[in-house]
Amino acid sequence: MGRSRGFSNGDFALVFDLPRDDPNSAAFYKALTGWSMAQVNSYWSRLMFSGQSMPPQPLPNEKAMIDILKRNPSGIGWLSEAPEDDSLRAILVLKKLP
Repeated sequence: MGRSRGFSNGDFALVFDLPRDDPNSAAFYKALTGWSMAQVNSYWSRLMFSGQSMPPQPLPNEKAMIDILKRNPSGIGWLSEAPEDDSLRAILVLKKLP
């Protein structure tokens, strides 16, 4: 959510997101923050307007997310399911909301 731009080792984080209209986005952000998509969009608008941060770079779909994360060791993003690919590592698994 833009609070940190890097990892604890000092590496810059390349942050990626799925489109806000992706069917899984609302559930992801609700589980992560407790916010609706309108609140998430408002949050990013405030940060962009104030010059504090930019939202993550959106990718078209989960396949594109997997492909770019494989190529970028400093990349971070989210998927609707834990990755099956051994070259990717889940750092947080959110419980699905009912």
